[in-house]
Amino acid sequence: MHAAGRPARRAVLTGGLAAAGAALAGCAPASTPKATTAAPEPRPATPEAAFARLMAGNARWVSGDLEHPDRDPERRALVAAAQDPFAVILTCIDSRVAPELVFDTGLGDLYVLRTGGQAIGPVVTGSVEYGPMTGGTPLIVVLGHQRCGAIEASYKSLKEGAPLPGNLQAIVKAVEPAYLLTARDPGADPVDTMIHNQIRVTADDLRANSDLAPLVKKGALAVVGAYYSLDTGKVEVLTGAPA
Repeated sequence: MHAAGRPARRAVLTGGLAAAGAALAGCAPASTPKATTAAPEPRPATPEAAFARLMAGNARWVSGDLEHPDRDPERRALVAAAQDPFAVILTCIDSRVAPELVFDTGLGDLYVLRTGGQAIGPVVTGSVEYGPMTGGTPLIVVLGHQRCGAIEASYKSLKEGAPLPGNLQAIVKAVEPAYLLTARDPGADPVDTMIHNQIRVTADDLRANSDLAPLVKKGALAVVGAYYSLDTGKVEVLTGAPA
């Protein structure tokens, strides 16, 4: 009797667990299907198309209506073998200015370079040149920003004749042309004026670069200078927007 009862008890127990599982399954919400990656948009081939895509992404960032494109394992697999970014962004090291977020882009969409105050030198310039000269990247954006600490520190250093410590002084030296323009016409907020001047000076220098200028002249490349508002998230174009 004891031995014969074990299978019966196991059957009751198994049946009870199965019924409980079914009940729980019926109460649980339906599982959300795994998101799939939409077919990637064609890479913009012209400065105008690349610029339009960036600005459309920035409009989404400002409004909060984000798409978060190209940010999943499928995209990672797609670009693992080769990359083909449609723009180069030279911006500041500031933690609040992240180009992939500001322009609502994703993995493999942008070459991104960050230096204090968008300061440039041979290595930085060579890195900016890489995309346009080796892969036909059609757009460069020099993106400065509101309340730039690197520019503020450089402005004070140059105005007071007090060098900054260590290699920070190299940033001061690199942005000195923007300071000289600002000293002539400081405006109501000299630091913000210098930020704007630094954007324009850097964009103009890249546009006139002996290797990039021929690409600009034939319409294969645009070099845009732009200013990012920390308060609103909006990118304001200052110079070089492709027609």
